Amino acid sequence: MANKVEIADILDLLEQVETEDPIDWGMLAIDERNATEMIVSSLVDQYNREWGQLEPDVQAHAMLATIAKLVIENFTLNLRLRQ
Repeated sequence: MANKVEIADILDLLEQVETEDPIDWGMLAIDERNATEMIVSSLVDQYNREWGQLEPDVQAHAMLATIAKLVIENFTLNLRLRQ
């Protein structure tokens, strides 16, 4: 079993990534911090319950497939917004 992931650790890493590539929250009528904490909390909970139980190679493949799906969704959304 993998080590338990803590929400604060992911929020810290996310903050570092956000510095390099910030998300434009300006058009949204939601609180950035609350939304981020809610999403990270949900993901960490899912990881600790399910993903962390997978064998490392299966875990890596599943996470990379999920990341690829999110990047593709983000890419297509950005293209649509620019049209």
